[in-house]
Amino acid sequence: MLQENKESISRQVEKYRKDVAELARYRGWLESRSGQDLTKLVDPAEGKQPTMQVPVYDSTLLAFVKSARKTAFIDRNYMYTYRRLRIKDADDELRQISRVQIMEIEVLGAILSSYILKGQTKGTVWNEGVRNGVYLAIVDKMQELIDFWTA
Repeated sequence: MLQENKESISRQVEKYRKDVAELARYRGWLESRSGQDLTKLVDPAEGKQPTMQVPVYDSTLLAFVKSARKTAFIDRNYMYTYRRLRIKDADDELRQISRVQIMEIEVLGAILSSYILKGQTKGTVWNEGVRNGVYLAIVDKMQELIDFWTA
């Protein structure tokens, strides 16, 4: 039983180690921008005639999103985790992030997936992940779990 648990933990660590290292590169940037609104709207007609404003994203935010999309954490069925854990808002997300252990690391992936995938159709969602500190909390928890179980 104990041997099976060790093997399961080892599989989890090996499966996600590279992805966590990739996302952890953005930790400093996420920490410095946490709580800030990164949204910038540009008027393509420069005020000459009424047009729709276009959102402009921070290049580091776009790089983070692109890196996150390539990880094993992205789960298109994240909504099942949200229902199972009764996650409704950012406070619930942060509470769940703080509780996650290595064998439930997929919960972090579900929360990350929610922001990354919703942001593909609703641009303000990527910014919300930075502003409410969810991205930073996810990256910190991922790094904490991997560091603990590899030491």
